[in-house]
Amino acid sequence: MSSFDVVIIGSGPGGYVSAIRCAQLGFKTAIVEKYNSLGGTCLNVGCIPSKALLSSSHHYAEIAHFADHGIEVSGDVKINLEKMIARKQAVVDQTVGGINYLMDKNKITVFNGLGSFVDATHIAVAKADGTSETIEAKYTVIATGSKPSSLPFIKIDKERIITSTEALALKEVPKHLVIIGGGVIGIELGQVYLRLGAQVSVVEFMDRIIPGMDGSLSKELTKVLKKQGMKFYTSHKVQSVERNGDAVTVQAENAKGETITLEGDYSLVSVGRRPYTDGLNADKAGVKISDRGQVEVNDHLQTSVPNIYAIGDVVRGAMLAHKAEEEGVMVAEILAGQKPHIDYNLIPGVVYTWPEVAAVGQTEEQLKAAGVKYKSGSFPFKALGRARASADLDGFVKILADEKTDEVLGVHMIGARTADLIAEAVTAMEFKASAEDISRMSHAHPTFAEAVKEAALAATENRAIHV
Repeated sequence: MSSFDVVIIGSGPGGYVSAIRCAQLGFKTAIVEKYNSLGGTCLNVGCIPSKALLSSSHHYAEIAHFADHGIEVSGDVKINLEKMIARKQAVVDQTVGGINYLMDKNKITVFNGLGSFVDATHIAVAKADGTSETIEAKYTVIATGSKPSSLPFIKIDKERIITSTEALALKEVPKHLVIIGGGVIGIELGQVYLRLGAQVSVVEFMDRIIPGMDGSLSKELTKVLKKQGMKFYTSHKVQSVERNGDAVTVQAENAKGETITLEGDYSLVSVGRRPYTDGLNADKAGVKISDRGQVEVNDHLQTSVPNIYAIGDVVRGAMLAHKAEEEGVMVAEILAGQKPHIDYNLIPGVVYTWPEVAAVGQTEEQLKAAGVKYKSGSFPFKALGRARASADLDGFVKILADEKTDEVLGVHMIGARTADLIAEAVTAMEFKASAEDISRMSHAHPTFAEAVKEAALAATENRAIHV
């Protein structure tokens, strides 16, 4: 029987990063992955492939504005969806290949098969060929991730009524894509197919899209996407989803109790994700699972069994790849006797539409609910020279700071390159920066990042220069 210091079950961003950090710290490490491809949801059917399609569709959408830049394109410009999907898969394959390389480089043993607990120190690996192997682990890290959620009355057939996984590999551009759920995944994939020519309708139970983010971001993104042609049905509760041949009918009830009917040829069910522990046999190890299906952990990500830890989507908190990565590193360092720490308030969230949406820290709604006195400063992208030069005028940066101390409490931005700009805000907040601290930092001109400086100036006695 093979024995290891640390065995990680699951090879997504949390799992493979944890494995690498464990190996760096001198632990004999193994990783168990159910599928033949490493990288989990993020690399295979999540973050990476969706960004590849967002990028390809963005290039296509940009052609409509080439004339504004003095570029004349003659003849028909056509979409080759098959090639677009093939490119997406090539990006995925290359990225997964990189993970394989990192496993070899760090001398991490990879077991392909379903990992399940025999007891607290032994894991059975059921392989695709029907054989099984049991390995021994001094410590185990559960990193089994999540799967798409659904509604009890919806039958997902993976053909016309689909999840995000199938939406990443369609054979045709939908005529009318009805999306159930206005969260990050639904909105991103909705914009992909909107750009490619589909009619896109979004049905959302809450009163706004991306409901977990600051209300001002939701309002601005809704305005921009409506301008692009996306239709929204917020405060609507889906009642039924039925398929008849190539047609899908979605019925939903609005706040007044009225029923609307949407007819499409595809319906994307995007109502969130659920922790995935199927087949793990956590009970055999004594690991407790909550009523919500999450592995219960303490502040050190330790389960009810001292030598077993859990990270990522399978535990409490935001389901974000970078959150899982930080947790994977944290567990490895705890096992090595170090004292790492994660400030969950400072884990940023991003929506990769165009304009991009990004945020870190507290929203205005959260500050108001907590009774925190704060001040706010905003700056619109349309007032930036760099934004005018590239014709990316939508959006703004908003900084929320403590009314008395001026410490930055939250940064919310929508616009070009905000997925990258948010790192500046995270850095500043990690070091307890005030709005004035940011306002006094030199920012290169002309850049999109100047919007952050100007928003900080606006929050500091309304001192913004260019608006």
